Amino acid sequence: MNHQEDRKGMGPIGWLFTLIGAVLIGYLVYYNIAHLHDSHGGHGEAHAPPLWGLGVLPFVALLGSIAILPLLPATHHWWESNLNRLIIALICAVLALVYYFLAEGPEVLLPKLNHAVPAEYIPFIVLLFSLYVISGGINLKGDLAARPLTNTAFLAIGAAIASFIGTTGASMLLIRPLLQTNSERKHVVHTVVFFIFLVSNIGGTLLPIGDPPLFLGYLRGVAFFWTFNLWLQWAICCVILLVMYYILDTIAYRREGVFDLQKDDTQKQPLRLRGWINILWLAGIVGCVATVNHESKLWGTDWTPFPFLREILMFALVGLSLITTPKGVREDNGFNYAAILEVAALFIGIFIAMQVPIDVLRVYGPDLGLTAPWHFFWATGTLSSVLDNAPTYVVFFETAHSFEPQPIPTTIIREDLLIGISLGAVFMGAMTYIGNGPNFMVKAIAEQSGVRMPSFFGFVFKYSIPFLVPVFIVITIIFLRGGGTPADAAPDAMMDHAEPHTTQLETPQSVDDHDH
Repeated sequence: MNHQEDRKGMGPIGWLFTLIGAVLIGYLVYYNIAHLHDSHGGHGEAHAPPLWGLGVLPFVALLGSIAILPLLPATHHWWESNLNRLIIALICAVLALVYYFLAEGPEVLLPKLNHAVPAEYIPFIVLLFSLYVISGGINLKGDLAARPLTNTAFLAIGAAIASFIGTTGASMLLIRPLLQTNSERKHVVHTVVFFIFLVSNIGGTLLPIGDPPLFLGYLRGVAFFWTFNLWLQWAICCVILLVMYYILDTIAYRREGVFDLQKDDTQKQPLRLRGWINILWLAGIVGCVATVNHESKLWGTDWTPFPFLREILMFALVGLSLITTPKGVREDNGFNYAAILEVAALFIGIFIAMQVPIDVLRVYGPDLGLTAPWHFFWATGTLSSVLDNAPTYVVFFETAHSFEPQPIPTTIIREDLLIGISLGAVFMGAMTYIGNGPNFMVKAIAEQSGVRMPSFFGFVFKYSIPFLVPVFIVITIIFLRGGGTPADAAPDAMMDHAEPHTTQLETPQSVDDHDH
């Protein structure tokens, strides 16, 4: 990424974009609060817009741009600017809005933008931004011998802590020392790829703070600690991938030059952790996610937080991190905002342009013939790979919820289907760079460090399909083979205890407006 270009971009054009964006987002936040109790946030009954095949084209074009423009010699350098990425994202977003204007009239534009930006994009990007900045104030510095066992230990530790500090936090904490440890080696790409698999995605399975899709399930009433029930699937998947990685890295290690290995053995530094105070602020982020929700009372009180209080508190924790982090820690991390700005620039377009595909899935999702956990696992996972896993989780969660007459305590939907949806969204978010927010950040940081990361399609066909898909087949065979029909109710014991559940599902705005 060319940081100089990004700095140049913040000239008159960059500041104009910033000013216009701030005004529009401010108005949409006001609109969101003013229409907090409108039925479905102005969406009304779910329906597929007319000629929706045309409506999905902006979203397809944006995904195509992300995949293809970095590969073309004519556009490779141009695409390195976050301002240019933002321009493409906004063009696709505007085209999607023009389609809605022509297909359904101007009255749908504000509800659609309200759904995409204040209800989805802002909570999504604020959570990622907070974890990114705070974890950037923790410096784990050192240069260990980059042997296969050392690298495997890095990945295992990252997968273990990702559920507790978020996949973004774990990724930002460990990617730089991992790259530093491997700086003397030439074969590093596979290490970054498996880092994305394990630390940026699969590691975040055990808590809602771990990965955005699980956060959305929590907002819809899934018990905060329910995801710990996925520990066996998480453990088996991690162990298989770690063994794969160890074998692959052992082969790569033997291909390294003698001089590089000697240099790696002699240039070593013990690990040293600085910026400990930020662990407290990360815990604060976890607390915000776990307790602050304007749809329910604050734990232990009768007070209901006002909208966006959670995001305000997260920004306050970011401010505390910036103030209290020892001087020089972020500089030693090589910290900058380029990676999170890349995510912000692209995902504003993704969240707006994806509204048409999401509308179509809301209507035709129940007709897809999804009846068994493995159906939901593969359907959720496949779309999570290209639609971003968080909103895809919501679509299939709502599809499964349509099978139940009443919310089920603890899980809201049938637990076997929730397992399939949760695993599909989290695990298969690792399939592409756009499957989960941290994937982009890790890719960008690795490229800043001189690692030539594979293209969009190279990542999928060289790494994701050969390594991840076989593991997911194993997970399917072991855990997800159970069948059923949509009419099959949850176990009688669960249904006997079913009762109205005060969750976002029962609030007007929850289904459409507060996916994030």
